[in-house]
Amino acid sequence: MSDKKTKSDYDLLGRTNRIVEQTIITGNIVCVADFRLDGELIGDITCKGKIVLGPKSKVEGNITCKNIDIEGKFNGKLVVEELLGIKKSAKISGEVVVGKLAIEPGAIFEASCEMRNS
Repeated sequence: MSDKKTKSDYDLLGRTNRIVEQTIITGNIVCVADFRLDGELIGDITCKGKIVLGPKSKVEGNITCKNIDIEGKFNGKLVVEELLGIKKSAKISGEVVVGKLAIEPGAIFEASCEMRNS
């Protein structure tokens, strides 16, 4: 008999998946735990945790997540359940649907934006 405990979504929160600089991914990413991207992605991300797009990151695609901080470049549709934090080095274009929005001075935000209450 095996007493293996299956991990719930809550057991994975606080752990971070990471894609480093100079890595290019073409395809979709689905994750339960937090996710940090410092490379490039052509595709979609679906994440139940928090996403961080680092200062050298570049995403062409759609993102659906709970929370996200963006320091790099994003082009596509972004659906954020709670908070979207846009740092001063970020460049966002496309379509954005958020619960809450925080934009630092200096960020480039060229997107349609719809704010929804949770």
